[in-house]
Amino acid sequence: MSALARILVVDDETQIRRFLRVALEAHAYEIAEAATGREAVQKAATEEPDLIVLDLGLPDMDGKDVIAKVREWSQIPILVLSVRQAEAEKVEALDAGAQDYVVKPFGIKELLARIRTLLRDRSAASDAAGQAVVKIGDLYIDVAEHEVRQGGAPLKMTRKEFDVLWVLARHTGRIVTHQTLLREVWGKAHEHDTQYLRVFVRQLRQKLGDDPASPRYIMNEPGVGYRMLEPTD
Repeated sequence: MSALARILVVDDETQIRRFLRVALEAHAYEIAEAATGREAVQKAATEEPDLIVLDLGLPDMDGKDVIAKVREWSQIPILVLSVRQAEAEKVEALDAGAQDYVVKPFGIKELLARIRTLLRDRSAASDAAGQAVVKIGDLYIDVAEHEVRQGGAPLKMTRKEFDVLWVLARHTGRIVTHQTLLREVWGKAHEHDTQYLRVFVRQLRQKLGDDPASPRYIMNEPGVGYRMLEPTD
């Protein structure tokens, strides 16, 4: 992704938009702004941004409705930046089509790291759709051969363990909600069977030698889902 990637900042607070403009322009991003949901949808279409940073508490509509409207025609990465901390809000925004969620107040370094991840994801998206192999640090995952190697050594995985790992790996650096994982691995009828996930993620961590207290691979996002960490995280 070009250093001149364009970011649409959507927030009804002038101070937040000004702060983000200064911080992001300092890192060579082009910035467009919107203060309402209607303006955000319009500029998402006319400004052709590479990424949207979106507040949920907008004066004319909820940010989740903005996500839904944009998703009717575009897969522009959307990063939610909101004071809403409730797990249900995070899950609903991510399931509506947001790729990531950061709670205010936020650290600018973390926000920039999340933005870089989403922009890299977008630049590689067309290749990823048909990708059969994913490499994450010392992990090598081959879906065609149903093979996982760590540091060159093969790891034995059950079909479901492999499937969970594969879904997380395809979305490295991004939150994957419990419902998305359950739907993709077990089917729509099991979207709320989170106990399945706890069991299989625990087994995966054991096989990967991943400490939940200080993870190298799989980060728990409490009440929301899991994130496959990038090697630099």
